Amino acid sequence: MTPILYSFRRCPYAIRARLALASSGVRVELREVVLRDKPQAFLDVSPSATVPCLVLGDSVLDESFDIMEWALEQTDPEQLMAQPDSDLIARFDGPFKQALDLTKYAVRHPDSDPEATRAQAMHMLAELEDQLGDGWLFGDQPRLADLAILPFVRQFAMIDKARFDSEATPRVSAWLNDFLTSDRLANVMQKRAAWVVGDAPTLFP
Repeated sequence: MTPILYSFRRCPYAIRARLALASSGVRVELREVVLRDKPQAFLDVSPSATVPCLVLGDSVLDESFDIMEWALEQTDPEQLMAQPDSDLIARFDGPFKQALDLTKYAVRHPDSDPEATRAQAMHMLAELEDQLGDGWLFGDQPRLADLAILPFVRQFAMIDKARFDSEATPRVSAWLNDFLTSDRLANVMQKRAAWVVGDAPTLFP
């Protein structure tokens, strides 16, 4: 049975799941979900009712990083998993994502200062400057950490791209730009109609 991936094109968690699947070449049936109108078939299998959600027969993975690891454990032709142990992904999934949300959705958080949270996120990015000396976080090739983190850096930068470009450190800016202009990202960001019951399967990658 082909695994089924419920996804949403713009969600950074779903983006990184698709990036790992595309790199691995493990084929899934991709079902695009409209978050304001979630299909019942998705709600029936997703414990959290959030994307991405990968259905593997009788089991379900509904954490994006678990999906990344699962895909790359099947096959890892780019050796994305060949990186040292690091807390970078946890830091960006935690404090960075929190700062991102408080900045992007400031109207929902009137007790938070979006300028302060923006500064926190920019500081975390600036701390990567020396580490990006060879272009990527762990050398001259992308690794798991790059693909796990970059969708969130992209989301943060797009809050105010002109301001981000003027404030980001040079290597961070180049790292993000290489990702934004890559075939890798373009291939996982193709627009698809929302899935409905009865649709012919859309295979990905």
